Amino acid sequence: MTASQVSRGDVFDLLSNRRRRYTIHYCKQVDEPVELGELAEQVAAWELDKDVAELTSAERKRVYTALQQTHLPTLERADVVEFENHTIELTAEADALEIYLDIVPPDSIPWGVYYLGVSILGFAVLAGVWADLVPTEPITPLGWAALVLGVVTVSAAAHVLTSRRYRLGEMERPP
Repeated sequence: MTASQVSRGDVFDLLSNRRRRYTIHYCKQVDEPVELGELAEQVAAWELDKDVAELTSAERKRVYTALQQTHLPTLERADVVEFENHTIELTAEADALEIYLDIVPPDSIPWGVYYLGVSILGFAVLAGVWADLVPTEPITPLGWAALVLGVVTVSAAAHVLTSRRYRLGEMERPP
């Protein structure tokens, strides 16, 4: 079964586990086949908020075992990774998961709320022009419309750039 054929609930279940998200994140960062030992070290380091060099062998082994026995087979069944001979590689199907990985940093406004505010502003300007409450000199009604459209365009460009930066595999540490 491919990731694009997996039900929405199954995708959320697949991505609900931090180790599986970390696996996808690291594989996207490296962008080439990864050895299980290397992956386990990095996942353990992120989980424990340590440098790889500071990990104990027990910490490495705990993550290694869980990845090998549980998480990688789960990702492989969903056709998100190929796991063979202790080597992990993302499949093309992993890209189908991007739509479910819209990450909103905790200190930001969700884009839906932002666009609602921009829409309300646009309607307020439209109502103001219609009711002659907004000056139409030196800015014409068409000028006001262009101004609101400019705000929407700049907002959309910022949204695209921000979304790309917050994808799995794009940041140093996974979210």
